[in-house]
Parts: sequence; structure tokens; C-alpha cells
Amino acid sequence: MIRWYVLFINFITFLAFGWDKQKARNGGWRTPERTLFLLAAMGGAAGAWIGMYFFRHKTAKVKFKVGIPALLLLHVIAAWMFLRIV
Repeated sequence: MIRWYVLFINFITFLAFGWDKQKARNGGWRTPERTLFLLAAMGGAAGAWIGMYFFRHKTAKVKFKVGIPALLLLHVIAAWMFLRIV
């Protein structure tokens, strides 16, 4: 069950970065940065990190260059701790 959630949230987060990049190019309604970070914090940090570099989006912003990998590291540590306990 957890595996499906992690796959789903990462896929959605990846798509959100692509969607926002598309809107940035076309001058459309943008996804707030807070929403992108929220998706990453909810378990989608890997999808966010991959999306950042796949779409070349938000890579110049320090808070994304540092924040997304930091969230990913926290997720990896939390998963490692969870798997050690279970």
C-alpha cells in the first residue's frame, strides 16, 4: 500500500513540474511554488528532483536546488528508519 502511494505521489509531483514548465513557457496560470514544495514534502521529493532536471524547471532557484534534495534525503532516512523498525 505504501509503495503505491509513494509511486503515485512521485508521478503526480513529476507531472506538476512539467505542467508548471509548460505554463511558464506559454504565459498561462502557474502552479504556486508552495504547492510544488507541498507535493514534494508529501512524499514526492524524488519526482520533484527528477522533474526539475528533466524539464529544466526551477533549477536556478536556490530554495529548490537545496530544498528538494534535502526533502529527498529526509525521505530516504525516514524510509530507512521505518524499514529497520518493521
